Amino acid sequence: MGLISNGVTTFDNGSYNIGGSMVLVSSATASASASIEFTLGDYKEYKFLFVNIHPQTDITALQFQTSTDSGSTYGVTATTTLFQAYHDEGDTDTSLEYDTSVDLAQSTAFQYLSNATGNDNDQCCSGSLNLFNPSSATFVKHFVADVNDIQYHNFTSRKFIAGYFNTTSALTNIKFQMSSGNIDAGNILMYGIN
Repeated sequence: MGLISNGVTTFDNGSYNIGGSMVLVSSATASASASIEFTLGDYKEYKFLFVNIHPQTDITALQFQTSTDSGSTYGVTATTTLFQAYHDEGDTDTSLEYDTSVDLAQSTAFQYLSNATGNDNDQCCSGSLNLFNPSSATFVKHFVADVNDIQYHNFTSRKFIAGYFNTTSALTNIKFQMSSGNIDAGNILMYGIN
């Protein structure tokens, strides 16, 4: 049974076609990099994948912010929320919590994607960020992220972040950096989805 709207079947034989294609637009490999920046275009959605982002500094966080002026400044006003689940290696501490310390309320600060990531050889963060319709000149720009990091005190922590950039101007660039020190190693891939 399909869902029919204006005579068009949306579902067919149990499958759903979102109608878009995902194209690798750009990628970057960090090597003691202060930051990684990407230029945004006209895709309706961008998906960023973070693969084994290893910080130079212990107890730091991967964070991001956007620009409306081709990367001259980063500091678009944002409102965000973050909750996390964590579990330690010794199986002695677990939690699911809303973390008010890293959400933003109409702030121009960088948004955390991880928190307290360790710099031991077996510690890093990986995950994804979806940014919706950044070139719109009508609506604010929503995003959602799902990131897992291994923290300095040997906890695994999965973070769910969502929010919006409160501007109707087009977002032109996005910047990723650590809250302290460089991105020692890792890859960030940027996909465009229409």
